[in-house]
Amino acid sequence: MSVRATLLVVLAPAILLAQAKPPGGKELDQIVATFLALDDKTDAGHAQQVELLTRLAALPPLDARQTTAWQSRIRKLWHKGRKLETGGDNWFWAADAKQHTERRGRYIVGGKTNAPKGLAINLHGGGVGQGDAGGAAAAYDSALGSLGLLMIAPEVLEKTERGWTDSGTEEFVLDLVDAALRTWKLDPDRVFFVGHSMGGYGSWALGGHHADRVAAIAPSAGAPTPIRERAGGPIVDIQSGVIPSLRNVFVSVYQSLDDPQVPPAPNQYAVRLLGEAAAKWGGYEHDYWEVDGRGHAAPPGGYQPQLEKIVGRTRNAVPERIVWQPVLPWKRQFHWLWWEAPIADALVVADLDRAANAVRITCDQPTEGLWVLLDERVLDLGKEIVVTVNGTETFRGKATNELGTLLRTSQHPDPALQFVARVRAFS
Repeated sequence: MSVRATLLVVLAPAILLAQAKPPGGKELDQIVATFLALDDKTDAGHAQQVELLTRLAALPPLDARQTTAWQSRIRKLWHKGRKLETGGDNWFWAADAKQHTERRGRYIVGGKTNAPKGLAINLHGGGVGQGDAGGAAAAYDSALGSLGLLMIAPEVLEKTERGWTDSGTEEFVLDLVDAALRTWKLDPDRVFFVGHSMGGYGSWALGGHHADRVAAIAPSAGAPTPIRERAGGPIVDIQSGVIPSLRNVFVSVYQSLDDPQVPPAPNQYAVRLLGEAAAKWGGYEHDYWEVDGRGHAAPPGGYQPQLEKIVGRTRNAVPERIVWQPVLPWKRQFHWLWWEAPIADALVVADLDRAANAVRITCDQPTEGLWVLLDERVLDLGKEIVVTVNGTETFRGKATNELGTLLRTSQHPDPALQFVARVRAFS
């Protein structure tokens, strides 16, 4: 093959992309609507989204007017998404006789349902073959209502030992949060995860995995899964993806020393790690309430005294420092970071230096596909931006507003986590 022919083969894809006509008008509107209707937590949904984003790659950058217009249109599309019943005992998915499927996704609505001041996801206790949303709802309903919080009490999709992170239940809980934000006029900066026993485990685990979505967690008589040197041996660590990621979330922990079902050691160890993380990275504000003589029962005075410690907390969606230990392949956005294929158990520490208009990141794993999400809350988009990873510069220049970035960060009805530009955190 001649040199000229070889060059044509190599350049053909780029030429075709350059010649491709960017979508516009109704086609563009349909792409945006289709993108937001897909479920990015599934492999199939995400793959379709990637295809749609490829079609948007030829679009020119958005100017300020276009950015505002698209944000407005996306907000309208958000409200067309799934909503919840406004009270009672309900099912998220109805039975389908044609598909031979039963109803799934039980959730109970309670607490303050009229003009609530925030949302509490109330996770029930249980274990293998056990667990019921009804008991948790009854136990927490009055306290949450008196504090002005809407209560959504879901039931795990499968009753396993760690039901809140098994069988798609974690995805279901996030779907409930999003649907609640569409159904009520809720402040997304005032979302809380609370629960007793296995619900305490769920509050720890889901709170860490989705720390960018919550203001505080209140685990009661439930702990994150400990890692032991050997079966029955001493605890040497806590399950990954929890403690590091909680830097910007307030944690209120309740534990009784004589609890026969959840002994104090795992919570004591987790709280110790919070203190060590605070000394290392700052943040990690927490309260540990330890008593004796309560067994596995509710705290003294019921759940309200513990809930009072979290109700005034608000989320900081754009903190100056992020610590993230991803564990879920579908959790790609964390505050102002986006990782297309997050490496499980990696440790990312990202700092904003607004005076220098820079981002400094350290990571113990390769950062291919890691991006810094931007808007004027993060850095000054009118100036040069510098990103370094482990001391090596990965980007220097100005960022431009992109519809693709706006869509990537609009997969939840949470405007505080919506960004308009992105720059590389990889070489």
